[in-house]
Amino acid sequence: MKKLIQALGVATALVLSAPLAAQDKVNISIATGGTGGVYYPMGGGIAAALSKYVPGMEATAEVTGGSVDNLKLIGSGKPYIGLAMVDASLDAYKGEGKFKDNKQAVRTLMVLYPNRMHVVSVEGRGINKIADLKGKHVSTGSPGSATEVMAFRVIEAAGLDKDKDMQRERLGVAESVNATKDGKIDAFFWVGGLPTAGVTDLANTPGTKLRMIDHADLVPAMNKKYGNLYVEDAIPKATYRGMDADNQQATVMNILVANANMTDKVAYEIVKTIFDKRQDLINVHKEAANFKLENQKAAASPIPFHPGAIKYFAEQGVKIN
Repeated sequence: MKKLIQALGVATALVLSAPLAAQDKVNISIATGGTGGVYYPMGGGIAAALSKYVPGMEATAEVTGGSVDNLKLIGSGKPYIGLAMVDASLDAYKGEGKFKDNKQAVRTLMVLYPNRMHVVSVEGRGINKIADLKGKHVSTGSPGSATEVMAFRVIEAAGLDKDKDMQRERLGVAESVNATKDGKIDAFFWVGGLPTAGVTDLANTPGTKLRMIDHADLVPAMNKKYGNLYVEDAIPKATYRGMDADNQQATVMNILVANANMTDKVAYEIVKTIFDKRQDLINVHKEAANFKLENQKAAASPIPFHPGAIKYFAEQGVKIN
């Protein structure tokens, strides 16, 4: 009997540590963002990798409004994982901001890459600093996006009123680029990886010279109110055509999130596959080069890590604390 119990214990341990089998059949949707940003192609790359390399898993990428929408989808408890910014994710976890009194059971799977705030205008619109947005037509990001969350915080830190001091639109990056080209708006906010396809498109438009607005000096005020979520950073001038100097801006980290009800095995396989097949994702978008084990720490994401992710990182010698 003793030997039988020991054998059963070993068998159970093997089942828990075994990879997903084809018969397990796991269907996952990846909540991304708009087609003009980095979330959508990156999410598509992750979906392709999971579907190709994890037996029994079928993953598909979905276009969404961005982080806020993604976090609500994950909070629904349906089989979603999503890309999201840390600031919006913390609001969801704590039930604040756009999630007021509606806490979401989100968990961090992994820290992804830095998301850089772009405040974009073009020459001839009279915008050279954040204060110049006063009285202008400005897009602060699409509804359901973390761009909107962070844009409001930048505007607030600059001492401006988002509703009274500007004529505000709520457009995604692709729509913002088109509206800027057409002269319908003077500037727009966008938080994304480098390079963002939509901003590259605007920069390469004949007869257009890009004007990236510095705002890194506002980071201390943002952190004072919202916690140490933001860092002073720079978009190198070689990133987009027409930049005369590095753009001094605010950066926040992106994370991959899941619902707390995801099984440890599925969470483990997702994280393991992303790291094992990182080169596949770099081929999709170079921001995947920032998927690094050394970035996986509680200081980078205040949202608790999923136990399945913690298991994988522990195997790699990384302790989440």
